[in-house]
Amino acid sequence: MKPPITRLPSQTRICFVGESFVNGTGDPECLGWTGRICVDAHQQGYDITYYNLGVRGETTTQLKERWYGEVVYRLPTELVSEYDGRVVFCFGVNDTAIANGNRRVSLLNTILNTREILSRAQELYPVLFVGPPPMLDNDQNTRIAELSMYFGRICRELGIPYLDIFPILKQSTIWFDEVHGYDGSHPRSRGYQEFANIVKAWDGWKQWFPLKV
Repeated sequence: MKPPITRLPSQTRICFVGESFVNGTGDPECLGWTGRICVDAHQQGYDITYYNLGVRGETTTQLKERWYGEVVYRLPTELVSEYDGRVVFCFGVNDTAIANGNRRVSLLNTILNTREILSRAQELYPVLFVGPPPMLDNDQNTRIAELSMYFGRICRELGIPYLDIFPILKQSTIWFDEVHGYDGSHPRSRGYQEFANIVKAWDGWKQWFPLKV
């Protein structure tokens, strides 16, 4: 008879779920912010298996249909004694984009989709949510800022740590210089490093991976 497997806190598997900013689109180093914060945690001595589940152009309507199957496949709940499974979400920008004269996803439907995604996820795993970053387009930024406010409300109601990264990056010259120099939406390496630095300094992330002395 095999002895029972004891969970080791250092054995952590994290799924990062979202769209192109999770994917790290535009980063020639192919790390994005998600890879960078995991590299930093590894360098501190944490044992992390990192799954990037970012899909370019995806809205919350599409994400709602795929996230569960992809995450549970990588973090099977029947093996929870073998590892510490966690999920970080970051999405929303694509919902605010205009297509054929309308938002790709209405504000109401984005809110409903988000509540459904987060509610189900937190029943299975510890969850963090990082809000959507700013674009060059001022009108879209108005919609993103409003959406980020609603995301914050949802997370407070559910008890999920939320990082409203929008107003912080809105003040970043590096972020906008890189977005402007690339495609108007995504940064290059320095911009993703800015993003990563903000996440690493956030209490939500530091509670998961406190700095080792």
